[in-house]
Amino acid sequence: MPVRNEKFLLSTKGFNDIIDITSKVADFVRLGGEKNAIVHIYTPGSTVSITTLEYEPGLVKDLPEALEKIAPINKTYEHDKQWHDGNGHAHIRASMIGNSVTVPLAAGQLELGSWQQIVLIDFDNKPRTRSVIVQILS
Repeated sequence: MPVRNEKFLLSTKGFNDIIDITSKVADFVRLGGEKNAIVHIYTPGSTVSITTLEYEPGLVKDLPEALEKIAPINKTYEHDKQWHDGNGHAHIRASMIGNSVTVPLAAGQLELGSWQQIVLIDFDNKPRTRSVIVQILS
């Protein structure tokens, strides 16, 4: 099974920055010409996630508000006591959502729902440069 790896970097604002990366992933898929494959999208880091959602202003606002109820920013976490970096909430949020998704590729198209996009979410408490790895297994 041939495997192709691609990688790109993103500058984020942190603080729940949600970035639609669907077109970038689709561009990498088109470059290789694969028709039927498995596309795995991954970001290294413990305060960042990759997931899917309908990338529209309402959900871009709703998701961080929902996560604020589960892992509030202004709570003191044991992580923060240990490391004094104030991003315990970011670690909790990222671990809940995860840092990868896998999308089937059929007839050269990512098998996403009509309103489904691939997004990166940076939960850290500062701007960052994040890497995204796209692995295509055909």
